[in-house]
Amino acid sequence: MKKPYIKRIAKIAGFGIWSVNGYWIRKNLDPAFTNFGSRRHFAFIPKDEFWIDKENGKIEARYFIENFLAIQRELKKGKSYPEAIEAADKVERRERNRSEFLKKIKKIRVKEKILKRVYKKPLFEKYAKNLKIKLVRGNIVRSLFYLDFTEGGHDKIYNFIPENEIWIDDKVYKKERALVLIHELRERALMSKGWPYTPTPQGVFERQNKTGKRSAHFSAENLEYWCRNHPKSIRRILLREIRENEKFMEKSVKK
Repeated sequence: MKKPYIKRIAKIAGFGIWSVNGYWIRKNLDPAFTNFGSRRHFAFIPKDEFWIDKENGKIEARYFIENFLAIQRELKKGKSYPEAIEAADKVERRERNRSEFLKKIKKIRVKEKILKRVYKKPLFEKYAKNLKIKLVRGNIVRSLFYLDFTEGGHDKIYNFIPENEIWIDDKVYKKERALVLIHELRERALMSKGWPYTPTPQGVFERQNKTGKRSAHFSAENLEYWCRNHPKSIRRILLREIRENEKFMEKSVKK
């Protein structure tokens, strides 16, 4: 399997750490692969390897590696996987907090000034009137707000995202931004209508709706995957989902 591999970053504790082509993986192996992955969640990854999408690896590889290795250490101690995740996240936060750049941002007390550092540029401005779609610096979002911020998010899920905003991680490949946005738009519209994110608390890397009940997340995931297989429909569906969000926002204003 040569296609995904770009280069081996390191070999640590018996694991080969690889920089891989995430776009190719999502297109040919599994659309659920995001910033990184291991055999625990993706059967196509060899058990002694840890893969990092090359786009995310430019700045954050060391943090992802620290987290992964910390999980392995905790599991060897006999901890459960959720316990290992919790311990590993503490390690990653500690490493991120050592960044001089992050220390400077944390000294800023005005939220609007912090957001100026987070925002990179607006997206799809000519299509969205009330909804604001922002390309954001994903590494800062993960360091400041939420380690597991992946690809995108919106105000109905994350309290650190301002009202009526959708954020797209700047590490998302340009050719995939519309797909991620479709996911966030569908999810946000359904949650605005009262749908739960998932019908039960979502576990780590949970990837299917096991209850059969309404789920904004899994509905959005299904639409995104369908669009990946029908690229000619992407623009039409993207505009439709923007209109759906705008329509709901206009109703809320009238109330």
